[in-house]
Amino acid sequence: MQPAQAKSVLPVVLLGCGGVGSHLLRHIVSCRPLHANQGVAIRVVGVADSSSLLVADDVRASGLDDALLSDLCAAKSAGSPLSSLLVRGHCQVFNKPEAMGKVIDAATMLGRTTGLVLVDCSATNNTVALLTDAVNHGCCVVLANKKPLTCAYEDYQKLTSNFRQIRFESTVGAGLPVIASVTRVIASGDPISRIVGSLSGTLGYVMSELEGGKRFSEVVKTAKSLGYTEPDPRDDLSGMDVARKALILARLLGQQISMENINVESLYPSELGPEVMSTTEFLESGLPQLDERIEERVKAASLRGNVLRYVGIIGNTGCQVGLQEVPKDSALGRLRGSDNVVEVYSRCYESSPLVIQGAGAGNDTTAAGVLADIIDLQDLFQKRA
Repeated sequence: MQPAQAKSVLPVVLLGCGGVGSHLLRHIVSCRPLHANQGVAIRVVGVADSSSLLVADDVRASGLDDALLSDLCAAKSAGSPLSSLLVRGHCQVFNKPEAMGKVIDAATMLGRTTGLVLVDCSATNNTVALLTDAVNHGCCVVLANKKPLTCAYEDYQKLTSNFRQIRFESTVGAGLPVIASVTRVIASGDPISRIVGSLSGTLGYVMSELEGGKRFSEVVKTAKSLGYTEPDPRDDLSGMDVARKALILARLLGQQISMENINVESLYPSELGPEVMSTTEFLESGLPQLDERIEERVKAASLRGNVLRYVGIIGNTGCQVGLQEVPKDSALGRLRGSDNVVEVYSRCYESSPLVIQGAGAGNDTTAAGVLADIIDLQDLFQKRA
């Protein structure tokens, strides 16, 4: 039931209802009273997973009710398909490839009337064309998925052609205001010369733990047991996730570059890659082979009064991703645990950088950042409510 006093009603279609997507739906439901007091109502009219789309019977007039959204989250947690919710009524299910056509239908219908927010919490690179089409139909887009922003530069330009319709705070630092802070500095006319960030909670944890003399293989295995790494830790150790975040920031600064322009240092050689050995083999026999080399670099940095951090560096001439020595007493040097730290250097922040630090990972934190982005679009919907 939507509050009658809402000044802004934001219809939403969610792409991806895994960890982040399910947390987002729970946040939307639990924040109804808060948003009602702010004169805002979020109406979820459709939810899609990798195989199907659950959509309200009449997207123009109503959404999926909160009880159904709660059941949907429970169904996904149990591994049940969206079609299992049809018994609830007042909704329809479409399977792929028809499902994506129905999303476009909703975007076409709502984009230029009530408006629509298309939220991408998936992990696929196959949503770029869909999102661009939605923007062209007047819809807004909110992203937790980094891949649409790290596609070919030409496609990125098309997607972001109307920048005011797009929000993507959660692509870089989960709920941390990294994009907002950088955007505000740029808008003030203060030229940014450099951004340096520990943009991976996993690698931040690993590098800080090495300072205590622990072996690299031991720390990575501990991080995996704590749930910090992907099922295959090489997905983190390759540095590609950090590279995607660095590319998003570089493009935000106006750099017309693509992934192939970024120098990425992987923490394991190709002979220990997924094409050569399984995850189990890597953990048991491959990972220990990296201990000596990493230990040497940690000791060398310590002799110079520094510590090692895995960072993305975005400068005026491009960006690079990899291990860097940083002063122990710097914000990056003091980093502990799985926090993210971003340092922004500009004319005003040259000798003392703008520092953004906090939890930079986790489904709950990321979903909260996505919800904040949706609410941030409310001014675009006030005339339509």
